Amino acid sequence: MPAHATPPALASHRRQAPAPAAAPIPGRRHIAPLDGLRGLAVLGVLFFHAGRFSGGFLGVDLFFVLSGFLITGLLLEEAARDGRVDLVAFWGRRARRLLPALAVTVAGTLLLVWGFGSVTLLRFGLDDTPWVLGNLANWHFIADQVGYWDSADTRVFSHLWSIAVEEQFYLAWPLVVWLVARGRRRDGAAGGGGRVAVVAATGAVVSLALMIAFTGPVDTTRVYEGTDTRAFSLLLGALMATGPATRLLARAGARVTSWAALVLAVGIAAYWILADGQNSPSLFRGGLFLHALAAALLIGCLAQAPDGPVGRGVGTAPLRWFGSISYSLYLWHWPLYVLLSEERLGSAGWDRTALVIGVSVAAAALSKYLVEDPVRFRARWAHGRSGALALVAVLAALVALWAVIPVPRAGVGSVDVTRLTADG
Repeated sequence: MPAHATPPALASHRRQAPAPAAAPIPGRRHIAPLDGLRGLAVLGVLFFHAGRFSGGFLGVDLFFVLSGFLITGLLLEEAARDGRVDLVAFWGRRARRLLPALAVTVAGTLLLVWGFGSVTLLRFGLDDTPWVLGNLANWHFIADQVGYWDSADTRVFSHLWSIAVEEQFYLAWPLVVWLVARGRRRDGAAGGGGRVAVVAATGAVVSLALMIAFTGPVDTTRVYEGTDTRAFSLLLGALMATGPATRLLARAGARVTSWAALVLAVGIAAYWILADGQNSPSLFRGGLFLHALAAALLIGCLAQAPDGPVGRGVGTAPLRWFGSISYSLYLWHWPLYVLLSEERLGSAGWDRTALVIGVSVAAAALSKYLVEDPVRFRARWAHGRSGALALVAVLAALVALWAVIPVPRAGVGSVDVTRLTADG
């Protein structure tokens, strides 16, 4: 009999046995391969926006799934430990994690566009800033009919639609978990984990139905950027963090989950290679959902078997490092892509791609080590009442900066200088 098998005499006691040790709530431990997945996701987006990888936009979808998985794991861990979720503390941690880098990016971008950008970029940048600060950029772009696939090069903040979707999720989803995951079982697991799984699965199916129902024949920006129609990616990640999902994968064993991770990784990679955005209408009629489901399963498998072939592959030090700066890298890369345009640099080749990515990586690293990490880990003033006051002060400073930058007026002076040639 294998060492891990249950003796027949103990079979009747299976229901009283505690949950398997191999299926911890994801928030309780660091899973190194997931940092590498985050690095792959941001690299995909970078090369997509550089025009070098048509399927790289799916990196945003992978970000969503990872966020849903990790955040739900943390929330369920707290519910299991304390029997409740401290919403104020959770939102405070999210604010310390996300807002410092976002504030620096918004302020830096406005100043750069004011000093070096075109009138068009500045006018749109000032128009979009309040919505970015209010975490409503995605709905602003939808309402203004700013097509994601063909008009983004006129808006330095167009990429922040996805940050808005995540921020809205971070506000709403903890409330849901707070409502349905109260109480503790005797084995210490979250008593509402099963209910959270049901809510996440139901919400994901409803979100898919909305995407299919709202997909139009001309422009898919509404379903691509809408919080309701993209929620399934976050919710499928959340589902994979719940007790039912982790126990199911734990019963499969490390060997099975390692092989499953390999199959899923190959399938996802093939999908990234074949996908072509707006020209792949099947994406919005189930394709994105299936991709998110595959990503969620992959993440769940890596959480159970991080030392398998895929875990070792995506858990390499370079990918983990890119994962560690992925948030700031995502924030900075698009404004720099727009400002360092082909016209400004006089090049559309790989030399421009390498330059812009290099500058973006440098900006992201500076943001992480000089802003994000100090505020997140070492600044005592960023907690409690002083942290709330600091948040208000930063927002006030951003509003003041936005207010003092003059709005350019359309007319003779509004020529887009980035479009002029040397002969002009």
